[in-house]
Amino acid sequence: MLFGLVALFLSVSAHAQTALKKVYNEDINPIEQIDHALLKANNSGKFVICQVGGNWCPWCLRFADFITNDTAISKVINDNFEYIHVNYNPRKSGGEEKEKQAAALMKRLDNCGRFGFPVFVVLDKTGKVIHIQDSSFLEEGKSYNQEKVLRFFKNWTPQAVK
Repeated sequence: MLFGLVALFLSVSAHAQTALKKVYNEDINPIEQIDHALLKANNSGKFVICQVGGNWCPWCLRFADFITNDTAISKVINDNFEYIHVNYNPRKSGGEEKEKQAAALMKRLDNCGRFGFPVFVVLDKTGKVIHIQDSSFLEEGKSYNQEKVLRFFKNWTPQAVK
């Protein structure tokens, strides 16, 4: 009986840990990814939001899941932003090229990593950093607070900033 309960617990725990979809593409150059998003944003009159983090970060994956499953938040994002998941690997195990990319990314995004991960960087149509949002202020328990997340996004739409 005890063995069965332990096996069930391990099975549920393993499933819970793998249930969140990985959203960061670790194979693309993050600077090129940002440049591409800026081109799209300019054509549509939107800003770019970079969710900086990685598939190694459970809070990053939780946030991606949270905004995907909330229709009100998804609508604000889709209407106002080119939203991208920008991979950042703080470990030096990726080799010299990845290390250079990570340093260039932090420089481009005003050292946003100082706030922890995920961190959200709002870029205007010229690529200028206009806001960096520390995600800890959006958290609630083991998830995020819808009201705070919506307030963040609504306060940084192109219309709100004008």
